[in-house]
Amino acid sequence: MLTDIEIAQSATLEPISTIAQQLDLTPDDLIPYGHHIAKLSPACIADLQSKPNGKLILVTAISPTPAGEGKTTTTIGLADALNQVLAPSEKKAMVCIREPSLGPVFGLKGGAAGGGHAQVVPMEDINLHFTGDFHAISAANNLLAALIDNHIYHGNALDINPASITWRRCMDMNDRALRKITLDTHGKDGCLIERHTGFDITVASEVMAIFCLATSLDDLRARLGNIEIGRTKTNEPVLAKTLQAEGAMTALLKSAFQPNLVQTLEHTPAIVHGGPFANIAHGCNSVVATKAALKLADYVVTEAGFGADLGAEKFIDIKCRKTGLKPDAVVLVATVRALKYHGGVDVASLNVENLAALKSGISNLEKHAHNLKKHFGLEVIVAINHFSRDTDAEITLLQSEAASRGIAAVICKHWADGGAGALQLAEKVVEITSIASDTFKFLYPDSMPIWQKLETVAQKIYGASGIELSANAKLTLDTLLQEYNHFPVCIAKTQYSFSSDPSLRGAPQGHILQVRELRLSRGAEFIVAICGDLMTMPGLPLHAASERINVNEAGMVTGLS
Repeated sequence: MLTDIEIAQSATLEPISTIAQQLDLTPDDLIPYGHHIAKLSPACIADLQSKPNGKLILVTAISPTPAGEGKTTTTIGLADALNQVLAPSEKKAMVCIREPSLGPVFGLKGGAAGGGHAQVVPMEDINLHFTGDFHAISAANNLLAALIDNHIYHGNALDINPASITWRRCMDMNDRALRKITLDTHGKDGCLIERHTGFDITVASEVMAIFCLATSLDDLRARLGNIEIGRTKTNEPVLAKTLQAEGAMTALLKSAFQPNLVQTLEHTPAIVHGGPFANIAHGCNSVVATKAALKLADYVVTEAGFGADLGAEKFIDIKCRKTGLKPDAVVLVATVRALKYHGGVDVASLNVENLAALKSGISNLEKHAHNLKKHFGLEVIVAINHFSRDTDAEITLLQSEAASRGIAAVICKHWADGGAGALQLAEKVVEITSIASDTFKFLYPDSMPIWQKLETVAQKIYGASGIELSANAKLTLDTLLQEYNHFPVCIAKTQYSFSSDPSLRGAPQGHILQVRELRLSRGAEFIVAICGDLMTMPGLPLHAASERINVNEAGMVTGLS
């Protein structure tokens, strides 16, 4: 059996100009990055604004497990299948997803370009550096950090309180040793200034969130300028624009801000742009990419990271709230293996038929589907991402249990068969989206107090009985309530459970969401609530994926998954 990278490297890719022609784009609309990658030019983005929007299909998933669910793979397979189903009508579908972070690529998860015969390509380029967007984001973030310390070194004319500085450095790599660092700096007057800070992974940074929520370069610049880095000694906020940082930060991000165009293995156009983590940040690709895709295609298949309790909730309550976007349908990805895991089976035994565990684990699927339908008013289709060890009895049980709950569950074999393996799912998507609906809603209003927003998400989406704020979080909340009560909340918690405890599988009820820290993302315009033991700088596992990655004598990357 070929590996993902072997499948990708054996494919024949079309020139990116040919892919662009499917979208009625000309060479002048593109900024080429080699033969198979291009960015959409600013003029192209501007020219699209007068066109009508296509339909937006959101792909999300049940709570992820170490076994993996294949959400990105399903997103790509569905888009390929839609183009086959839509061919007689001459309508077009395309993919719109996030860029992979080097942290997971070299860590535990591996790449994020799909898998099997449902991938975006060139796979190794997309997973490794791509067009340098993340490096630009890291540079912009760290420029601001350098400007802060430089200002203090040169006399601190703004009278910044060093102990109040919240701005952290970042890098796009898992490195637990950088979570906490101490800066010892001698001021120009010779005085020693010591302060404690640390690094976040780039995809968890506020600059990444701003990058993905900004609607234009002007909006990007304004949001960057509104970043709050700390307070003065009289407790006045200090913003990035106070340090005159926003112009240079925007200059670093100017080219990166242009969406990237690539293709799937079946030559479906794909925009891959931006990449905030969903367990820490808001987990969706860039607004500018999504809006461009909706002008270019009749159906746009996008994804929201991790389970629907994280990425989908944030897609709706942050991205849609800020932009006016609205999904026309939601695909909820599940696997038999993952549901058995949520039913109590260990990873080593997931390939063994276990109907009792499967039936128990369906509680996780049921809770996610319930949330999407009841709390957000969305039509839901379950995509059963098929694995070769799934038994007929397990598939029958899963479909029967889903049907008894009023949920359509479709078997998908796109990993093995590409778009042809997801035709039934594509037909169901076309059927559902052909019916107009006005039931879409947000979980909470802007006017709701921050603590109540957190409690609402915890109780309605997670099944918690309530929230518990640490002493530090309570102090921060008092400050936030005065000026930022209208901001939505972005809950950062483990992806493996509805709770803040990764060991609680299935659909636990009555737990307490432990809020450890609150962070203001003033430029992104949301409040981050860090829960449980979640770290904003991940670490590498004992045996990292990097151990398998190499370059052969022909100069081809090997071992990337």
